[in-house]
Amino acid sequence: MKRTSQLIAVLLLLMCLNSVAITQENSEKKEWWQAGWRGWPKENPMAKKLPLIKVSGNRFVNANGDTILFRGLAIGDPDKIADQQHWSKQYFEKVKEMGAMFVRIPVHPIAWRDRTPEGYFELLDQVVQWCTELDMYVIIDWHSIGNLGMELFQAPMYETSKKETYEFWRQIAFHFRGHNTVAFYEIFNEPTQFHGMLGSMTWSEWKKINEDIISLIRAYDKETIPLVAGFDWAYDLNPIRYEPINVEGIGYVTHPYPMKRKAPWPEKWEENFGFAAGRYPVIATEIGFGLRDGDITDENHYGPIIINFLENRSISWVAWVFDPDWHPSLFESWDTYKLTGSGEFFKKALHGEIIK
Repeated sequence: MKRTSQLIAVLLLLMCLNSVAITQENSEKKEWWQAGWRGWPKENPMAKKLPLIKVSGNRFVNANGDTILFRGLAIGDPDKIADQQHWSKQYFEKVKEMGAMFVRIPVHPIAWRDRTPEGYFELLDQVVQWCTELDMYVIIDWHSIGNLGMELFQAPMYETSKKETYEFWRQIAFHFRGHNTVAFYEIFNEPTQFHGMLGSMTWSEWKKINEDIISLIRAYDKETIPLVAGFDWAYDLNPIRYEPINVEGIGYVTHPYPMKRKAPWPEKWEENFGFAAGRYPVIATEIGFGLRDGDITDENHYGPIIINFLENRSISWVAWVFDPDWHPSLFESWDTYKLTGSGEFFKKALHGEIIK
């Protein structure tokens, strides 16, 4: 009898605990209607350390109106670097030693989802803090490749949707508004239809998508400069000759890798994107090349030719990529940070030692 009473007491206790748990769970579920506006992010005392960058005609300028030609580096995805346990301020100090004035941060959609926006913002806040301390500006890049219009993409890591892309920029603009270090928002890394294998999209359709995103961004952040990429994996800006983005204060993007056209390059570059620099600010947010044994970066090599072409037209540029695992890598190993041949070249270029 005593044992039976004890069992009954235990069962009653478990029922009570379960009832409390259910009540708490139901209480939590009912709180959804109380969730409202989160309020603006807390003010960052470092937000105005670097001068605000603006667009003036076809140039980027600082608060004094001085023209700024940016030279920078792209890093690996912060999620990747953090997972590999190499995420630290030291990494950005190495970027600074290379001579970079600004840093391109590629955010892959798959990493954004897997880490969750809240978790990813922890990394982005560290990027912005470290870069501010090191006097380097930041480009945040939604690093997808494909046809956003039809939502068809080149590989699983680039899979996204228009809704997710809109929401990404809404959250980014909300979070970093007023922070001068975050100078640029690169709306979409590389638009391409992959010769029809990723469907079709007209320039007018792409133009409308970008104008909608810029309008959304500017509802939160009217200062950071949006960057719009052309077709052909962000190489070709010809459509803006007759149908430019109908928004003021933006820049355009090109990725003039050596394989995009056959040498000699400059005439084709001028036709495909160089002309745009006469009317708008342009950034080559990816340039790069690999070197094989015996290759020499002389005056006939792509490296000196592209740097001189860009800088003679006041086109800012970013070398891809300061990560030993992605091609063409600028250093060989996380253990040594020993530069590759192209890394040595771009270190000189970042310090202004290539331009004629």
